[in-house]
Amino acid sequence: MTTTAPVQLPYLQSYPAPLQQQARELLAQGRLGAALLRKYPDAHAVRSDKALYDYAQELKNRHLRNAGTINKVLFDNKIHVVRHALGLHTTVSRVQGNRLATKHEIRIAAMFKQGPDEFLRMIVVHELAHLREKGHGKAFYQLCQHMEPQYHQYEFDLRMYLTHVEHTGERLWGGEPA
Repeated sequence: MTTTAPVQLPYLQSYPAPLQQQARELLAQGRLGAALLRKYPDAHAVRSDKALYDYAQELKNRHLRNAGTINKVLFDNKIHVVRHALGLHTTVSRVQGNRLATKHEIRIAAMFKQGPDEFLRMIVVHELAHLREKGHGKAFYQLCQHMEPQYHQYEFDLRMYLTHVEHTGERLWGGEPA
């Protein structure tokens, strides 16, 4: 008698075993995508880099008025989500005369150009939190939750979506296959 190894869930490794088992069952039954579409039926309307910049700036102005200026926000085709980042916050410092000028850039993986608003907001909130907190400590996640009270639920659901895409190759809200 041979036993099959459980389906690997790299995006859900830090979650409790019962949640991982639930994800495996939904995958095996082919119901994970339908469950996500039921919970998040509509895609956001942010399609351009300009619209993404305005979206991020509005969130920053609402929650982080005294944080640094965001100089650039864009969808980046070079960020590959599988085993990499969902988005990146970079800081570029340059000497200008006798002072240091810092520029903040936020790049979001292009696959999130089409998806629910909740996923995009979770990623943007995460990257904006890096304006105040560089590391991923307790204060960082408290700030994320302050900006988006459902942050942890959206992160979990986003990880479920990434699991769905990795195992089926199907994008749920449009776009090209994974």
